[in-house]
Amino acid sequence: MTTSSSRFAEALDQLGLSELHSRIRRFPDETRTAAEAAAAIGCELSQICKSLIFSADGVPVLVLMDGASRVDVELVRFELCAAKVTRAKVDVVRETTGYAIGGVPPFGHRTRTRVLADRSLLEHDVVWAAAGTPYTVFPMEPKALIAHAGATLVDVREPAAS
Repeated sequence: MTTSSSRFAEALDQLGLSELHSRIRRFPDETRTAAEAAAAIGCELSQICKSLIFSADGVPVLVLMDGASRVDVELVRFELCAAKVTRAKVDVVRETTGYAIGGVPPFGHRTRTRVLADRSLLEHDVVWAAAGTPYTVFPMEPKALIAHAGATLVDVREPAAS
């Protein structure tokens, strides 16, 4: 059986990103949430790149969002011209990506899905994303991450509360 971390390692090799292997950081405690990851890394919450799976009219779609923000599902629905967008169920996330929630990387998934990346990720020189497990993360320049994920750049962030 292929583990999540070895599946991600294989994906890095296939994408020509072997140099990232040495930059993956493993933590003794889970970094399942953006807040846990930011605390472990010692970076701003918004420097975390969350990989979230939604269901748009029953079809999985990956949304990459900065760790300090929430996805506005209505904006995703509009972007995809979908009738209904909801958070994907746990089994759909694992089936689609090959990874458990909290360890889903932005690329290297089991199946090819449509990917949307929120423009907020571009506000940093480096962002950190899950590396296939709830204990591992890796750094990457946002434009490169978005390109490797095959993402469309969009504005799907919930407005900040005033």
